[in-house]
Amino acid sequence: MIDETLKDIFNELNGAMEKSLDHTKVEFQKLRAGKATPSMLDGVLVEYYGSQVPLSQVSNISTPDARTLWVQPWEKNLIQDIERSIINANLGYNPQNDGERVMINIPPLTEERRRGLVKSIKSEAENGKVGLRSARKDAMEYIKMAQKDGLSEDLAKDAEVEVQDIIKAYSKKIDEG
Repeated sequence: MIDETLKDIFNELNGAMEKSLDHTKVEFQKLRAGKATPSMLDGVLVEYYGSQVPLSQVSNISTPDARTLWVQPWEKNLIQDIERSIINANLGYNPQNDGERVMINIPPLTEERRRGLVKSIKSEAENGKVGLRSARKDAMEYIKMAQKDGLSEDLAKDAEVEVQDIIKAYSKKIDEG
């Protein structure tokens, strides 16, 4: 029973850690690093028959080169809506349409933009680590409750050390990006 309790705590901890790591990776992908990728438009929602839907569900997004994104809508009447949605998303892009598709030119990074990018990356990494610390706090509380319910002090101490080791491993994964 005691081993099952610790297994449950570690399973829940690992699940929370994976969620935090996945969220951090998604946030990293949203950052513009000077090279065009379709994921740069992941947060853009388009009005489609009265509903807000992700841009990727109403168009193909491709990168013909490192500085250009093409958004090819599946229905031509969506071009204006797509263009407006990209502008309203405040991503700093200036979309243009040629009647067939929407084109976005990604400007090269300036020194100022690079500094801002470094700050954003550090901020997102710290947000990910806050999630890790929150999961660690929860796991430590569960261990203390298990100790009150009969878990030996030695097992509790070993579990706390293992929790800390898991935190360090996930923190390193976040730092590696």
